[in-house]
Amino acid sequence: MELFHWRTMETEEDLLTLLHIKLYHPQQSCKGLYSLLPLGTRSRHSADDPLRLGRDAQACTYCLADPRVSRKQLALSAYRTPQSPEILFSVQNLSQRGRLSVNGSSLGHLEKMDLPDKALIRFGEYEVLIVREPGEAKASFEVDLEVLPVSPSRETCTSEPGRAPVMDTGSANHNTAGLREESPQETDETVIYHS
Repeated sequence: MELFHWRTMETEEDLLTLLHIKLYHPQQSCKGLYSLLPLGTRSRHSADDPLRLGRDAQACTYCLADPRVSRKQLALSAYRTPQSPEILFSVQNLSQRGRLSVNGSSLGHLEKMDLPDKALIRFGEYEVLIVREPGEAKASFEVDLEVLPVSPSRETCTSEPGRAPVMDTGSANHNTAGLREESPQETDETVIYHS
């Protein structure tokens, strides 16, 4: 006798997880970088198939019209864990020649990282802000692509790689990336307890 499990069937009424993918490039106003993207419309994707972004329209789900972008730049893959019923996502750097950073952490070729609910991905001059809205459906999710008018790193106040943040004193930290930073001295704040 065959049992029918209605809970595992995905219906049109199930709330789909939504990935907002917001793109920014400093020269986006004068170049047709996003001319091949379905901007402003939600598209539904199977959770089994990774989303690929790059310049190769045959190999990628979303294509950027930019010769400086790798054929396959990155992949977003859906997954689930035993601890969470929600669809979560990871990002993988598919580019052999370029590095990719996620919230400031660098990924080399084929390296993968789990995405938090809000992630800023950078490659070349591109900034891609990805925001996940959880849903109930398990087999598919939706993607909404849009172009941001300003850099998301400025909007979210995240510093750019290679630039040292300005300290509270107003003076900039001039250590270069190759030098080890010294930890702050705390001698005047240390309290010595005598037994």
